[in-house]
Amino acid sequence: MSSDDLEKYRQDGDDPENRAATRASDQSAWSPRAPSERILMTLKMHGAMTSAQVGKQLQITGEAARQQLAKLMDDGLVTEERRAAGRGRPAIYWHLSEKAQTRFPDTHAALTVEILNNISAVLGDEALDKIIAAREAGTEAQYRAAMTGCSDLPARVHKLAQLRKDDGYMATVEDPGDGTLYLVENHCPICAAASICQGFCRAEMEVFRAILGPGVQIERAEHILSGGRRCTYVISEVQPAEALG
Repeated sequence: MSSDDLEKYRQDGDDPENRAATRASDQSAWSPRAPSERILMTLKMHGAMTSAQVGKQLQITGEAARQQLAKLMDDGLVTEERRAAGRGRPAIYWHLSEKAQTRFPDTHAALTVEILNNISAVLGDEALDKIIAAREAGTEAQYRAAMTGCSDLPARVHKLAQLRKDDGYMATVEDPGDGTLYLVENHCPICAAASICQGFCRAEMEVFRAILGPGVQIERAEHILSGGRRCTYVISEVQPAEALG
């Protein structure tokens, strides 16, 4: 994948009006059962959508979706954006608001932040680095054990996505069919912790590299902490010429 392609993917996947905010309150997990919750989950997973697109995704009418979206906007959970679409009235796209982001699990964010700040203040940054390294080693061991039987890169990436999904990252795999795979994490359950210590993000990238193997190239195209709607990793096998270079 060329640098131009990578930049285009960044631009296509990241809408600045749908940027995720760092959560600072303790949130419990929830399950999207009510229609409004299913709509929030749909926008979380797919980004900005029209009411017709939401309806199609949830197998309800566009009008039913629009009514639910209007209620969600009254509650401050979604915002609307009007986009020109040729002649006629502009299309209305719906985004999650920052308030809506707090409806998703954040792994006891406030307590986590307090503990990490205390570790850094009392024991020093070196102690914090050791904790991150221990977490990285444990995660790598768990993921490596789960990779048994995954003989090729697509199988390993799909298994990794399932593991990340189980850990609360709402992970999926996108395969455009050109040999490049996209590991997409639509949510970060440790966002508050990572926001005060990005060593967590670096450690996770190292885990991915270790699990997927030395002949694999991984680049982060989108990053929630940098203002992206999601974290996206561009994954491809290193070609022989690239390996020599």
